[in-house]
Amino acid sequence: MSLPGPERFALGRVRTAIDRIDDGLVALFAARRRLAAAAGMLKRRAGVSPRDSLREQQVRARTQALAQRLALPASTAERLLDLAIADACQRQGMAVDLGQGVPLAAPVMMPPIMPSQTFPPSLAPRLLRLLPPPTRVAPLLHALPARWQRRLLEAAMARVLATPLRDGSLDFMRGRRLAIEVSDLRLRWVLELRGDRLDVVDAEPEASVRGSATDLLLLAGRLEDADTLFFQRALELTGDTELGLTARNLLERLPWESVPLGLRIALNRGARFARAARAAHRGEAA
Repeated sequence: MSLPGPERFALGRVRTAIDRIDDGLVALFAARRRLAAAAGMLKRRAGVSPRDSLREQQVRARTQALAQRLALPASTAERLLDLAIADACQRQGMAVDLGQGVPLAAPVMMPPIMPSQTFPPSLAPRLLRLLPPPTRVAPLLHALPARWQRRLLEAAMARVLATPLRDGSLDFMRGRRLAIEVSDLRLRWVLELRGDRLDVVDAEPEASVRGSATDLLLLAGRLEDADTLFFQRALELTGDTELGLTARNLLERLPWESVPLGLRIALNRGARFARAARAAHRGEAA
């Protein structure tokens, strides 16, 4: 690139200033990282949760207010803060969504309920292979009236998502439509926030999340994280990517302890059973 003398000189000065700012950003980021590690150590000593949702909301609100005063695009400020928070979570031993830079609560991996409740290793795969795969169960599910399916799903969502529905975290779904597709069961529901609840609606979705019954159950039961499933192409996101990722990140950050205990146990047991059954049908080790 050839520039006249004055413009070349001015460009050099501008680039030098940018370099200095970049150096400052790295230095500030390194300092923030050390402070985040110190905060994590203090939390562990005090025996408190590593996540503080209220603190995070305050940080985000302050950052957006400052960005507005400085005429910085809100999306740019959000991405920078996501990167900083993700790094802080990593320093404090929490799971991080490295693809989007959004901190995720570390998945709570529940142990098996009782070792004595499992079958002997040699017998379990043979028994599980006797169970029909989801594709063969699909016709039975389709025999159920659609209104029953809707009521069951809406009731389950009301219980699982009670906290984000109450605190407004799901407001981004108001007037938006997201589809959940269970590929092997040939089921599809389109969800929309109406009033204070998520409803199943008859409308075309703006985004869709698609996966098998087992993979969706593993995600719901916190036995797999969304990043792993998307990377393995076990889950697919189509349509409005921003809407789908926002919903995914919210679910990843959903406090597991806020889900009723009975439902947590049911999801965990069901996910483990479905994973073992799939492995048996594939001839894999569970």
